[in-house]
Amino acid sequence: MKSRVIHCGLCLLMTGLLLCGCGKKAEEQVEPTLLLGVSQIGSESAWRIGNTRDIEEQADRYGISLMLENANQKQENQIAAIRRFIAYKVDVIAFSPIVEEGWDNVLKEAKDAGIPVVLVDRDVSTQTEGLTTCLIGADFYKEGVMAAEYLIRKADSLGMEQVNIVEITGTENSTPMRQRQAGFVDTLAGDPRMQVMESIDGDFLKSRGAECMRSLLETYGDSIDVVFSHNDEMTLGALPEIEKAGFTPGSDMIIISIDGGQEAIDVLKEGKINCVVECTPKLGKELMETALKLKAGEAVEEVIHPVEEVFTDEMDPATIEPRGY
Repeated sequence: MKSRVIHCGLCLLMTGLLLCGCGKKAEEQVEPTLLLGVSQIGSESAWRIGNTRDIEEQADRYGISLMLENANQKQENQIAAIRRFIAYKVDVIAFSPIVEEGWDNVLKEAKDAGIPVVLVDRDVSTQTEGLTTCLIGADFYKEGVMAAEYLIRKADSLGMEQVNIVEITGTENSTPMRQRQAGFVDTLAGDPRMQVMESIDGDFLKSRGAECMRSLLETYGDSIDVVFSHNDEMTLGALPEIEKAGFTPGSDMIIISIDGGQEAIDVLKEGKINCVVECTPKLGKELMETALKLKAGEAVEEVIHPVEEVFTDEMDPATIEPRGY
């Protein structure tokens, strides 16, 4: 009887130890590698939604705990989110700034708290150096250059002597707006055929793209040879307005877009868009790897650009792989 009690006691003891061990192991498994606070601009486009999804998927893959807030296109919401991240003592802060100016105070607060800040997709302009650690995103200037280079080739192939361009830009004072426009204009500067008749702010929104195109058509009508739009959403908003006005996009007007989302590529295959410059939203892998390096105290590159392509009517559209966003 005594041996049976001892045996049962040992069983209970072993069971307890196993349960404790399992509990500890489970706790170790769910413990995050680091805590990353991310302020996203919003969900205004397929690009932005794809960018958010990629960040979430890569955070899960790398075992990183994510605090992600949607600013709904408002700078004040982003500033408030960054302050919450600071108060929560996250390891790293990442955000896509809606505009370039107005960040000095909150970024200084992050620096004083010892929290590194990573810019994703867009840059900032600050009065104090060293408030951010690095920028992960596209080379927007090069995107503008690639769009202009395509236009020069297209004009050459059509024998155009005068090229009248209207430009639907992204959000005023945002990094992609400024740099895409600069790359485009700088590249066309040496070609006397090229004339940008008007640049109008479409705020990267489909609805604004439609509004801007209506206004441009009312002003310039059939004198428009080219529509250069800073993102697919605005382009997709503009196309129905061009058709309503009695023009055929892709032939009556050369259509150039930036982003490379699936819907725009599908329209390129239909012949209604002539050129789409890629701007990949898949920046999550680079962000997670950079955040891990920063927490470990390692140096990181100041600027990290993904490799991007150009899709045009000069190529076989069947060779374009599914975009995933």
